[in-house]
Amino acid sequence: MVNGPGGDPRTAAAPVPSLGRSLLVGGFGFGLASVCVFATVAFAERWMYERLGLAGAYLAWTALFILLGGGALSPLVRERARLPRFYGLFALAFAAYAAGWIGAYFVLRGAAGEWAGSLAGSALMGLVFAAGFGAPRASLRLCAVLFVMNSIGYFLGSALNNAVGGTAGMLLWGCVYGPFLGTGLGAALYLAQNARGRVIASDDRAARPRPD
Repeated sequence: MVNGPGGDPRTAAAPVPSLGRSLLVGGFGFGLASVCVFATVAFAERWMYERLGLAGAYLAWTALFILLGGGALSPLVRERARLPRFYGLFALAFAAYAAGWIGAYFVLRGAAGEWAGSLAGSALMGLVFAAGFGAPRASLRLCAVLFVMNSIGYFLGSALNNAVGGTAGMLLWGCVYGPFLGTGLGAALYLAQNARGRVIASDDRAARPRPD
């Protein structure tokens, strides 16, 4: 368990970033990461398939999302020594998201596969964050917000890509998908850290000696 990447929240000097800041940083930061990743799809998809194969290309895109997205979201984690441990947690969460999405999609295919992938991937990511921050009671809220925001970004972006087509359509997909999922990620990090803080506060109150 990662008690808020970087250590126990009791030792953290900084407060949890506000919900507004979490949404803004998550949406903008992960949005930029998404545009970068989708640009490699728009301009180099065929090359990547030829050189890396299908599995290798998907692994490369997942790694790019982890590298760029983890850096973009790290300011939302309260502890000073946050980056290395948060990268580990985010890598696990995003890998679970990608595995759930890809697995569901390749089993069901089509629109059913996309919806199942969004649900499976978002749920796995939410569960990893809840466990990593020591906030199991927030699991359902994390899974729900990630599923809603991920689905909006993915399907709206997909519709734009289908309407516009080509390189521009793929770039538009990235411009829509990233900010929506990033906003969901910002909200999830806010909810997880606040839930963990309430657990710590409750434990502290329970541990205090009661007056006779």
